[in-house]
Amino acid sequence: MARALVIGAGIAGTVTAIALQKAGLDPVLYEAYDRTADGIGNFVNIAPNGIDALDSIDLGHLVRKYGFDTPAIAFYAHTGRALTGDVRTDRLAADGQIIQTIRRSDLYVALRDEAAGRGIPIEYGKRIVDATGAGGAVRAVFADETHAEGDLLVGADGLRSRVRRVIDPAAPVPRYLGVLNAFGCAKGFPAEGPPGVIRMFFGRNSFFSYTKHPNGDLWWFANPPCPSEPDSAQLRALGQDWHRYLIDLFAGDRTPAADIIRATPDPAPPSPTYDLPRVPHWHRGRLVVIGDAAHAVSPTAGQGCSVAMEDAVVLAKCLRDAPSAEKAFVTYESVRRKRVEDIVAQGKYNNEGNMRRGPVGRFLRNYFLARAFRNGDGSDPTWMSSHHIDWHTPEPAEETRR
Repeated sequence: MARALVIGAGIAGTVTAIALQKAGLDPVLYEAYDRTADGIGNFVNIAPNGIDALDSIDLGHLVRKYGFDTPAIAFYAHTGRALTGDVRTDRLAADGQIIQTIRRSDLYVALRDEAAGRGIPIEYGKRIVDATGAGGAVRAVFADETHAEGDLLVGADGLRSRVRRVIDPAAPVPRYLGVLNAFGCAKGFPAEGPPGVIRMFFGRNSFFSYTKHPNGDLWWFANPPCPSEPDSAQLRALGQDWHRYLIDLFAGDRTPAADIIRATPDPAPPSPTYDLPRVPHWHRGRLVVIGDAAHAVSPTAGQGCSVAMEDAVVLAKCLRDAPSAEKAFVTYESVRRKRVEDIVAQGKYNNEGNMRRGPVGRFLRNYFLARAFRNGDGSDPTWMSSHHIDWHTPEPAEETRR
């Protein structure tokens, strides 16, 4: 049984380890931090294609258990005018799946416990610094001067991936997208309408969105503009008056954003938004990267977790069916690259649309957005959701695809 070293025990790494085990491999998870991520992070949306990927390895029930249905999305102008109706999120999805909204920590804990229940070990405090391969094996070296050996290594170590750098020292760095991330929860805020609908507002100065939890709380996020990439000192300085800054940012809009933020006493501190331009090399020898380590997606696409889950399942299938890890990695990249790079491009496009300022820019964005959802002509921004993975059907090898 091939031993797989999975670097990164977050959501992507844990799903990967479980998928690899299902494919007949022996995975071990290595986490850089010396503790678990319980209670860390805000909330995420798992798109229908992500739920489909999880279902293929018997994990979808975890998201449904700890998350809640998000049956529709709706868009509004800064004036409060509706640009669309409530657009159902299952209309393009395989088997009628709909978006699930879940706290990141709840998803992480559920996956971690599931991995432990399946006998997959997790080692903490193991920050990788190097990896080498020789004689059909790999050796991972950690900052604490320990090492691990296996038959292959999967880098699920995120946006600042060390494994990506080991594979290709000239790999591109993350690209700053000109906006910050803001999150919060307004407990018991009296918002109209059914729970679960994602309501998105194109404010004059910033994008804002909220989702109502079945218990009545509003989970929200915003993308305040910040043209120059801030350093840690600038983020700390901004965070000193972050709450007031966010309220003022939306004060001139006729939307509920300012009132919702005002009802949130402790919004999360600001963080920059990044994606990852095309990574030329996803693998070398018996090393490979997945998820944000290979193709980080702007949060505006709503696909970061979901495409990482797809990666994990496809990689496991390729390793199950290919005669060697090297051939499996070639097939995995040939299957995944175009799709994920299209999704990265969609996220960047969405982000640029959110930042459009001035009457003309806002008019054009609103017009084309409303038309895209109305016409069903292939320009629908939710096209990513229709992807389906069949666990039992082998992925075609690269030469077959060509």
